[in-house]
Amino acid sequence: MFKGFTKDTAEFFWGISFNNEREWFLPRKALFEECVHRPMKELGADCLEIMNARFPGEDFQLHVSRIYRDARRLFGRGPFKDHMWFSIWSKRRSGLAPDFWFEIGAARYEYGMGFSEPTPALMAAFRKAVDANPARFERIAAKIEDSGRWFVGGQEYKRPKGKAEGHTANWYNRRTLYVTHRVDCGGEELTEMLPQTVCAAYLELMELYDFLSEAALAAETEAK
Repeated sequence: MFKGFTKDTAEFFWGISFNNEREWFLPRKALFEECVHRPMKELGADCLEIMNARFPGEDFQLHVSRIYRDARRLFGRGPFKDHMWFSIWSKRRSGLAPDFWFEIGAARYEYGMGFSEPTPALMAAFRKAVDANPARFERIAAKIEDSGRWFVGGQEYKRPKGKAEGHTANWYNRRTLYVTHRVDCGGEELTEMLPQTVCAAYLELMELYDFLSEAALAAETEAK
């Protein structure tokens, strides 16, 4: 059960941001396990339990990131990540479906939902779904943006794929797509209330989750 992160969590991430090397990390591995890895796994497990209780038919699964970067993708960076995250996704949905996630680093934590690594075909299916029912997506987009909680993010195409009006215009021409809520460290992440807060926010995104999942299934079906 998640009991909260500690102030040492942020201190660890600050430290590894400026000392990203094995010589710094190895003497502090026990600290990493205590203040980062263990509470992250507990938070993910609690959120998974809440989501599966709320949506028993989804069969949600949990993945917690590792602190080690992929050695094939260091690109001059150190061997360790300066943040950690978990994701929750449904085995019942398409393999291309979006996932819910939580991430924490030195200065802030954030949580949200979206496509992790969408293909061009997946984003084309998303635009096709919007075009097929623009009123439905405009209602979903307006609800999310008007809440004041969520930031809509994702890389945009240099050459727009089409034109959309209203709230939808902020979503339509993105090659990656996610929504996130960002919080400065030092508050609720230090308490046991964080799983309830995060999952309550996930519930706000379920209409969008359903829409994106339908688009993902369409893209997967079309590719077969």
